[in-house]
Amino acid sequence: MNVCVFCGSSTGKNPVFAQTAAELGVLLAENSHSLVYGGGKVGLMGVIADAVLNKGGEVIGIIPKFLMDREVGHSGVTKLEVVQSMHQRKQRMADLSDAFVAMPGGWGTLEEVAEILTWRQLGLITNPVILLNVNNFFGPLIAQLNGMVDEGFVRKEYMNNLRIASTPKEVLSLIIPPEGLKVSL
Repeated sequence: MNVCVFCGSSTGKNPVFAQTAAELGVLLAENSHSLVYGGGKVGLMGVIADAVLNKGGEVIGIIPKFLMDREVGHSGVTKLEVVQSMHQRKQRMADLSDAFVAMPGGWGTLEEVAEILTWRQLGLITNPVILLNVNNFFGPLIAQLNGMVDEGFVRKEYMNNLRIASTPKEVLSLIIPPEGLKVSL
């Protein structure tokens, strides 16, 4: 299974974000899932890619040419596709992925998860969409999403398109049954 992870090009201020990205990467590799991500070598993107690679897993990066030209592309991944635009990047990531996970990040992460939820609502994809709510990072966003439902801008059933996890292990249990999950001790 290919799991797309949206996450920051920074590691953030709290070390728990990088620790969680590394843990998710290890679990993906140990459970024979490939990582599909934005192709960067910096921030949480680099942390999760390196964790998957260090465990012998497959990493597919999709990066726009202008970011590759800024030398932020990860040259050590299994496959790095260079596309022309951010729009092509998101489309290609969606085309390759069986599930989507959003970790902490900035504007780009917020935009990616909003677009993938919109695609899910419109029926363009049927894949699971999961927020990895590390250290309650997404708490305010979840409250906003619930407010959108309360105010009648989003149908309540569309909130069922989004799953919330607090740990990497929980993310994988939302993708595959817990009895099939491999976890390092």
